[in-house]
Amino acid sequence: MKVAMLNTFDGGGGAAIAAGRLFRGIQQKGVEASLLVQFKTGDARDVLCNDAPWRRMARSLKLYLGLLPVRLYANKPENNFSPALLPDTLIGQLSGLAPDIVHLHWMAAGFCRVETLAKFNKPLVWTLHDSWAFTGGCHVPFACKKYRERCGACPVLGSSHQADLSRWTWQRKEKAWRDLNLTVVAPSRWLADCARASALFRNLRVETIPNGLDLTRFRPVEKALARDLLGVPQEKKLILFGAVGGASDRNKGFHLLLPALQKVAAAGWKAAAELIIFGASEPACPPSFGMPARYLGRLHDDISLVLLYAAADLFVSPSLLENLPNTVMEAMACSTPCVAFNQGGMPELIEHQRTGYLARPYEIDDLAAGIIQILGDEPGRQEMAQRARRKIEKEFSLDSVAARYVGLYREILGNTPGERHD
Repeated sequence: MKVAMLNTFDGGGGAAIAAGRLFRGIQQKGVEASLLVQFKTGDARDVLCNDAPWRRMARSLKLYLGLLPVRLYANKPENNFSPALLPDTLIGQLSGLAPDIVHLHWMAAGFCRVETLAKFNKPLVWTLHDSWAFTGGCHVPFACKKYRERCGACPVLGSSHQADLSRWTWQRKEKAWRDLNLTVVAPSRWLADCARASALFRNLRVETIPNGLDLTRFRPVEKALARDLLGVPQEKKLILFGAVGGASDRNKGFHLLLPALQKVAAAGWKAAAELIIFGASEPACPPSFGMPARYLGRLHDDISLVLLYAAADLFVSPSLLENLPNTVMEAMACSTPCVAFNQGGMPELIEHQRTGYLARPYEIDDLAAGIIQILGDEPGRQEMAQRARRKIEKEFSLDSVAARYVGLYREILGNTPGERHD
């Protein structure tokens, strides 16, 4: 069995990290797999990318040109809308790999034109890392549910016209994907339900298989040792926040975290707590959180991440809408309780008052209350930490997740009887 995985990037974002981990996981199960990407930053030889200089230039130009229609709309949501208009070279690249199954992940940023999928002529598995596959082009629809019928007058675009870019993109998908041999996989039950409710995917098979984590790599480390190695204070309570572009991506909720932490500081934690931010460098004019803050920039290795999670007393994820975030899973695997809003797939990771705290969406006061509760109750925090680790061990190990995907591949290819994974 040969599997070709496709993802726009080989690193740097949640989808790339999840896809890369699964790629290694199914290889360890004996599957002959390749990972094809459009933009490669790593040096793994079995991650494939046509990296000739002229190709890199063409990809960058295509990325710019592909977003021109988005810039015509009031909101200009360049990071949250992909029309997938321009031609790609995937057919030729895949023909040389001769896979039995093509496994799609995050396919935006000019990697794949909508109409290309029907030309693969192979069974497709598509792991959803956001909502793009079943919407008219947005990755995060927020409160909008127009994908359940057909898109148009798109609030993400800031459009008031039914016949807008979202309607046109939705119609292209509806036409091009009508007869696809496609199995959809969502990492969270929440996203699976959204996909099943969508007009594009409601007649397709939709499975739920979570993202997986290598639990020999992401594991608890003694807190004092982690802090000593990182050079962070031993005596303070450390609050951790991290996301690639987290301070600039509105969906990551930084605008809600800031006032929440100011309330935490005002409640008596001004000198006793410190905020640590990774995934972003310190801006020229940093905001005032009411407590000390240090920016670590991007971390590029798992060892640094594990030490950082282990050093923290809690991890806060104030996102507006998330599928199944790697950061929360990683923190919990390192026995770090998490505070987040009760939205999306978050309650499938965090059990309120057991492995962390789920605040009411999107109440700043309740987010602050969750942080204060965990900071002020060390015995309770330690119990949460132990339960968090046990939950990840039970439900999210990479070994078991990879095994479920291998079983799904075999079933699709007709090698084993079917079994649903809801």
